[in-house]
Amino acid sequence: MVHPKEEKTLVLIKPDGVQRSLIGEIIRRYERSGLKLAGMKMTVPTSELVEKHYLVDPEWRVKTGQKTIESYRKKGKTPPSEDPLKVTEVILNNLKNYMVKGPVIAMVWQGMHAVGVVRKITGGTEPLTSDVGTIRGDLTIDSYEVSDIDGRAVRNLIHASGSADDAEKEIALWFGPGELIKYNLAGEAILYDVNLDGILE
Repeated sequence: MVHPKEEKTLVLIKPDGVQRSLIGEIIRRYERSGLKLAGMKMTVPTSELVEKHYLVDPEWRVKTGQKTIESYRKKGKTPPSEDPLKVTEVILNNLKNYMVKGPVIAMVWQGMHAVGVVRKITGGTEPLTSDVGTIRGDLTIDSYEVSDIDGRAVRNLIHASGSADDAEKEIALWFGPGELIKYNLAGEAILYDVNLDGILE
């Protein structure tokens, strides 16, 4: 069994985050939490890679479609379709159009509860309703309503893996063997050493 401190997660800074020069600010927020950057690259993804990425979870289309339909109903609006698969067909096409428009930064972050910590720091998927203090809540202003009106994906700066299982599959799509680096950070002793030995001389 992998110790929680070895957990890894994938983060993508999407084209809007790169274009708005937020790379350093986004990295700083994850770094300050105590997570370790295990790999990073800049790339322009293909449409095929983006599709594989979003479909690593075989249930993604159904779950996302249902969530979108429920979101419309909660706001008293009529969903574009009652069929989750039709809804996510549009969402997936919009995501592909969005993600191939320019370079993205792909990163792997490692550390205790990396998936949950990154998602907490990143904030909810919709910037408008994301909490103040999160990356999406503080650094962008988009909403589902406007993205639907404009017929595009919501511009929310970042993708962050939804689970450890998804992270493992996503990392394998974006990083090849040998592209992740194993190394120690001095600060890890404070985070992980059981007895905090070595502080006092």
